[in-house]
Amino acid sequence: MFQRLRQRLGDMKTIQHLCRGAEKYALADQQREPAAEHFLLSALDLDDGTARRAFAQVDADPARLPQAIAQQYRDGLRFAGVAPGAADDALLAAAPLAHNRGLYRAAPSGADLMQALAQRRADDRGPLLGAHVVALVAAMRQGVAPRSLAALGVDAAALSAAALAEISAHRKA
Repeated sequence: MFQRLRQRLGDMKTIQHLCRGAEKYALADQQREPAAEHFLLSALDLDDGTARRAFAQVDADPARLPQAIAQQYRDGLRFAGVAPGAADDALLAAAPLAHNRGLYRAAPSGADLMQALAQRRADDRGPLLGAHVVALVAAMRQGVAPRSLAALGVDAAALSAAALAEISAHRKA
């Protein structure tokens, strides 16, 4: 019982780190609410290292992910008819937005990711890991995060399998 309580407290700390990190990435992208891609970036920063190891298993460079995400936003603007130019470059180079002091809110894809994470965690006895976030993002079929992974040449099924292998290996350790 005490072990389960300690794990829940640890999971709450992990969620806090995920949310703070995702918000930091979103604000740097001039967005008030973090989306799934921001949670993925935040998962890569977690101390457990499982998200980074999952990327390494599929020979994907997590350092290239921010550029792939930025390209998806630029492509979205172009698709909407907004021509790239100096205004876009100025927006991308702008200082991050200030931290929102109100109630924490995520963009729809970020909220969906966190709900799926909570549902998956209810069935899982091990600690919450960055690899859990990677597995969920790899299973997504639409949005900036899965398009960014595809732009990096990452096979989503292979990344999901690598993330699940990291979760399993962490449990056995």
